[in-house]
Amino acid sequence: KSNPVSSSCRDQTLCTCAGGKHRLGPFAKVSVAISDQGKRKSLYYPIYKATIGGMRLRPLGAWAASNTWTLPAHRVAKVIAHVRVRAKPLRDWHTSWICQSGPGGVSDVLQPTPQPVDDPAVATEETFSTSTGVVEPVQEDAAEIDFLGESTEGDLHFHLVDSLRKGKVGVINVFGMKSLDDIYSLPLARLKAATQSVLDVLDVPESFPDGNPQRAIYCSRTLNLRSIKAIGYDMDYTLIHYDVNAWEGRAYEYGLETLRQQGVPVDGLRFDPDLVIRGLIMDKEHGNLIKVDRFGLVKRAMHGTRMMSWQEIRELYGREVVNLRNEGRWVFLNTLFSVSEAVMYMQLVDRLDLGMFQVGAGNISYQALYGMVSKALYRTHVEGKLKAEIIQAPERYVELDPEMAQALLDQRDSGKQLLLITNSDYEYTNKMMSFAYDPFLPAGMRWRDLFDMVIVMARKPDFFNYNMSLYEVVTPDGLMRPVLGACKGGLYCGGSARMVEKALGVEGDDLLYVGDHIYTDAALAKINFRWRTALVIRELELEIDALARGRPHRDALKELMTKKELIGDVFNQLRLSRQRWVHGHIAAASFDDEEGINETLAQLLMVMEHLDDRIGPMLERDGEHFNKRWGYLSRAGLNDKSQLNRQIEKYADIYTSRVSNFLRYTPYSYFRSPSQSLAHDRNLSRYYEKMYGTAENSSLMGNSSDSSSNGNNDFVSLKGEGPDSDPEHEQDVV
Repeated sequence: KSNPVSSSCRDQTLCTCAGGKHRLGPFAKVSVAISDQGKRKSLYYPIYKATIGGMRLRPLGAWAASNTWTLPAHRVAKVIAHVRVRAKPLRDWHTSWICQSGPGGVSDVLQPTPQPVDDPAVATEETFSTSTGVVEPVQEDAAEIDFLGESTEGDLHFHLVDSLRKGKVGVINVFGMKSLDDIYSLPLARLKAATQSVLDVLDVPESFPDGNPQRAIYCSRTLNLRSIKAIGYDMDYTLIHYDVNAWEGRAYEYGLETLRQQGVPVDGLRFDPDLVIRGLIMDKEHGNLIKVDRFGLVKRAMHGTRMMSWQEIRELYGREVVNLRNEGRWVFLNTLFSVSEAVMYMQLVDRLDLGMFQVGAGNISYQALYGMVSKALYRTHVEGKLKAEIIQAPERYVELDPEMAQALLDQRDSGKQLLLITNSDYEYTNKMMSFAYDPFLPAGMRWRDLFDMVIVMARKPDFFNYNMSLYEVVTPDGLMRPVLGACKGGLYCGGSARMVEKALGVEGDDLLYVGDHIYTDAALAKINFRWRTALVIRELELEIDALARGRPHRDALKELMTKKELIGDVFNQLRLSRQRWVHGHIAAASFDDEEGINETLAQLLMVMEHLDDRIGPMLERDGEHFNKRWGYLSRAGLNDKSQLNRQIEKYADIYTSRVSNFLRYTPYSYFRSPSQSLAHDRNLSRYYEKMYGTAENSSLMGNSSDSSSNGNNDFVSLKGEGPDSDPEHEQDVV
């Protein structure tokens, strides 16, 4: 580390340590930049043999066609060697330097640039040697695209030594395997038990589906977290989670007070958090709150605080498709900040219908009422009344999660750049982050030390749409000065996503952004910049529990639906036969009992109508463990996905209930999206058995089409669920 650089290179191509006393390991690494007739090449070699006249090197990468590469001084017009040699022990490094030599000898030795102690390049160095070769990270220039379309940058790659390179077979003694080919025949159950035994020693809990599904990370689009260079975070309801009833209830009270001053009849109103859920849509034209499926068709609706019947829904909306781009009519509740606004609006719709409003001249419309409510809640946030109160007593509003800090530390220590991008001002951000993170960080470390860049008052969604003015926060009380560009390590106000990319040296899918707002955090980052995205949905924990508790109800409901389908199939065939006979398309002899057929049709019809009497109320109760009015977040109707779930699948590569769930998955996880359920690939076991063999031979088909996987699980369910299992059971947590 502290050896001085030799004052004379004595015509050597590369400098050596003073006296040449420091021994180099057989896999020490040298970075050589060669300038030959204006062409510059960067090569990385492990050293095989060092000599006074030059170095005999074994090339890698693009130079693998040659067995060796010798760099004597007389063969190259000019050699510029940036040497960074690692000596034993592995964590110790020589100081980097630059040596310039040419035909006339050594011209100068330049002083090294000091290497920061906490430089991620040093802290995350993962190159090490074994008895059979070298393990090293895949660098950007050597990265490839894997068979799932993800970059291999950040993966670890193993280089065999020459003695083993031809056969590519080393001594394997892991998980009971003796050779590499044993992995193909190793039973899946045995491998799973062996891997879990190692995780148990590391005190790592089981992952989904065997572990806690409420703390799992779910994948919509395959994501290699190892290739991510920077991770950006929103703050509110992402890094900081609030007690929804406390926060939104207080915002509701401030909003009511604002409306009361305007003469709006709000006396007697109370905040009811069960009235709405995330993912609903406000219809400002009719004063309704609706839940639609992935096609935009209305499945449930509420006018004011009264749930509408199916007949009312059909008469009002018919087959109308809700288009969220029509912002003049529809408001999508895609964040928990919308709860207080929706509750207040629906309660006031009731009072508007009762003629209780005496605001201005004449009656107001549902559209105008929404405008009043929206402005009242907006003033609550903008004027800072609520946030000023929260700063004084954060323990009343913030739900602490001690694991959050460790999750961010792991990501930072793995070499990823972290940034915080929030619409909150600096004073509020500093108070909240200090309260939620400082007590759980190592001694002497503060929340600012976690992030390579912090941007407050980002003004999302404009942050992702425009290049706005950038200001640097220069004093603890938030005093700012204008700057032209951002730098790593800075604290800024405003700016744009493009400035962030330029400052951190990343772009596109190098960056993962994590937030709670589908539009401002996920959709715009993906659409405008191709960032990878993660969505935090805290209600997911309650949703998963409700899905599990509601399984018996849903199974009973599906059994009734299956009975109706079986009876309905017979009913329809008999009805068609009768129709053909009436029109003379079949012989009378084949239809000689018209009275019996008519009687059978009538009785079957009564049975199906009786089933409907039971199915209807059960459908209304489906999802009541999550919300009695609206059912599940993720479902709309019996078998379809909700509009919210469609938005999640479209804009979020991964989603989870809280940031601390990354702890179980590590910064090196590879998240694989599950096989998508298709209508035509279900229930094929009987067909396969009939056409191609017995069920025991069905391993060619496999169950993998119905399995789901994440960063740590690529195994098929071991619980005996075959291809005939209900795909909806695999889809419930989606």
